[in-house]
Parts: sequence; C-alpha cells; structure tokens
Amino acid sequence: MLRRKFALSSTYETKIVGNETVRSGVLLATDRRILFYAKKLGGYELESFPYKSVSSIEQSKSLMGHAVSFIASGNRVNLKWIPEGRDLAAFLEVVKSQLSGRPSTHSPGAVPAVASAEPARSSTFDIPDQIRKLGELRDVGVLAEAEFLDKKADLLRRL
Repeated sequence: MLRRKFALSSTYETKIVGNETVRSGVLLATDRRILFYAKKLGGYELESFPYKSVSSIEQSKSLMGHAVSFIASGNRVNLKWIPEGRDLAAFLEVVKSQLSGRPSTHSPGAVPAVASAEPARSSTFDIPDQIRKLGELRDVGVLAEAEFLDKKADLLRRL
C-alpha cells in the first residue's frame, strides 16, 4: 500500500533506437520508488526507480519550466518541462525525505505549507489530461482506486 505519493506531469528524456527523444507522462513519488509512466502507440512505458538505486538528485529551473535529474543504478534520468506548482514541491519533499531516510512531513493529498499560500499555476487545460494519465496508471495497477480518486479530486478542485 502506498502511504505517501505525489504525481506531476513531466517530460522524460530517453534514447530510442540510439536517438535522443522525449516522452510526456506522469512522474510519481511513492514511499518505495519513483515511477515514470507514459502512454505510447500501442501500449505504455513504465519505469521504476527504487530509492535504494538512486544515488543523487538535482533540480533546476529555466524558462521552459523546472527540471529534475537523478542517477539511478548508474543511469542519468532527466525530467524536464515540469510546470511550477505545489505538486513539484511535494514530489521533491517526498523523494528527498526517502533518500535521506527521514520521514516526510506530507500525507496523501497534503499541500506543502509554502505552496498553500499561492494558487497552483498549472493550466486548467492540463488537468483533464492529468486525470486521464492517472486513470491509465490505475488501469495498469500502479495506483489503487482510492489513490486515483484522491488525486482526481485534488485536480478537479483546481478547475
């Protein structure tokens, strides 16, 4: 059972047939691992990065949005074009707390204190797409129904 989890839209840089490419999808932080899920033609892509295999994490910001990079099992994972908002802060807090071994201060659906003072800046056009992606995660068994409903309710409150 996932006790802490946070999802955010992201773009994942990867290599396909030796060529650099990007995939849009959902990045999840759970109490056990980081997951990236992307739908693709004829199926989906799901990558799991257990915290014990993550050796470092970096974050940055550019005009195109936030970026998060981490090293997992010797491979560099680059996620970019992450929209600003409370989900990013919650995601990073959960990941950093898991990597450091200290408990996270967030509970499922919680909003970080820093972000609660300002509204989420993600576009309302992104929300239906995020709900659709979360539904796909639920359908393949990555999220439990209760987790899906919690996140869906949170996203709908932003509309």
